[in-house]
Parts: sequence; structure tokens; C-alpha cells
Amino acid sequence: MKLEMNKGLKFMVGFLAGFTLLGSLAIAEEVKVGVDNKFVGLTADKPYIYVIHDGSSVKVQRVQDPNYELSGYFAKTIRPCPPHCLKPISPSPDVETYGEVEMFDFMEHQLRDGSGVLIDARTPSWYKKGTIPGSVNIPFTLFNKEPDSPEVAELLEKFGAKERGDVGFFTSLLEKWGIIDTKYKTEDWDFTGAKDLVLYCNGPDCGQSPRAIRGLLATHYPADKVKYYRGGMRMWEFWGLTTIIPSAAKEQ
Repeated sequence: MKLEMNKGLKFMVGFLAGFTLLGSLAIAEEVKVGVDNKFVGLTADKPYIYVIHDGSSVKVQRVQDPNYELSGYFAKTIRPCPPHCLKPISPSPDVETYGEVEMFDFMEHQLRDGSGVLIDARTPSWYKKGTIPGSVNIPFTLFNKEPDSPEVAELLEKFGAKERGDVGFFTSLLEKWGIIDTKYKTEDWDFTGAKDLVLYCNGPDCGQSPRAIRGLLATHYPADKVKYYRGGMRMWEFWGLTTIIPSAAKEQ
């Protein structure tokens, strides 16, 4: 009995020591971030964030190399217009446009708790070259199918919308009188539990995510549940933010 107690005591001491070490490392990291003026954070009070991508945790932060410069496709700013014409600040007056700080907040909250979806609306060939961590690839072409098509219906259901089916006479009457809230309901769909969506593509001169958003709105998806990250991949890479190559692309 004494031997078993000693083993248990040693285990507990070892566990507490390990736990304390992890805590100390975390504190040390925070202290380092707080005092090291050379560390480039996401914002004044947010050094980095973590998101889940394909089941793995990914640290999103800025490149720490002070000599970092944008290179490759997104470094080139002049391309033929059309088709590479600058797009309006929002695809629709009722759709909010996000900057990077709003993206960080969305990724930390709605994306983390499952109430939001971050959508890379580019074609698969673009997506395979690199994407924002936490994104799912749903090409704009899918959103542009007929609003009543099976493909669009499947999408809406994935986003948390529910087909209403036949609405009874009594329910219809209550809705008509305003007794039942119909803010997020249409004749065909109930968007009450639908997720918040953030869509993006290659940047301000890319029309893929604006077209996807207009396709969404054609289904009567609530505009206040749709956000547009206008900066897209160009501005994400401009600021030296973490990108990721999708696992499917790595395997090819």
C-alpha cells in the first residue's frame, strides 16, 4: 500500500511540475512578446491567433523578417482591365466589408465556435496555390447556379439554413400578423440558424467573391450574415500573414 501511495505521489508531483513548466513557458512567451519591440504582432494587443485547418492547429501571425517584400503574382499591380478592374468597396450596400482586423476577430470567434464559415471563393486552381488558414474552398461558380438548383440547396443546408416545406395555414397567419418573427425567413427557407459567412478571392481587382456573394443574395441569404474581405489574398500576403497550402494540393 505504501509503495502504491509513493508511486501516486511521484506521479502527482511529476504532473504538477510538467504543468508548471508549460505555464511558465506560456508566460515567458507572453512576456517576450510584450517587451520585444522587434516582434511584429497582428495588432497592438494581439501578437498572433490560432485557427483549425484540416483538423490541425495553425498559428496565424506576420512574417518577422524586417526585409520581407511581397513577391510573385500578388506583387504585380497592373493587369489588363477588364477583367482585372477595381471592384466597389462592397458587392451590395447591405453587405459589410471586412479588413484584416475584422478577419482576425472573426477567425477567433465565429470560426472557432462554429457559427461562421470562412470561404475561399476562388477556383480550385487558385486555392491549391495557397489559402488563408481556416478557409474552405467553395468556388464562385457554385454560388452562381440557379437559386433553386439542388447544388445551391445543398450549400444552404451546409450553412445552417432549413427548407421550410409546406407552412401551415395557422403559422402563415401568425407570420402575416407579425406574431412570429420572419426576419430570417422566406417562402422557401428559414435562415434563422444560418451561419455568418466571410468570402474572399484574390483582392480588390478580383471578381470571384463578389459574384459568389451576389449569387448568395439571390437565394435571399440574409445580407447581414454575409461579409466581404475585399483585400483578399493580395492584402493578406502584403502584410506577411500566414498562408497554407491545402493538404490535397501537397499530395499531388
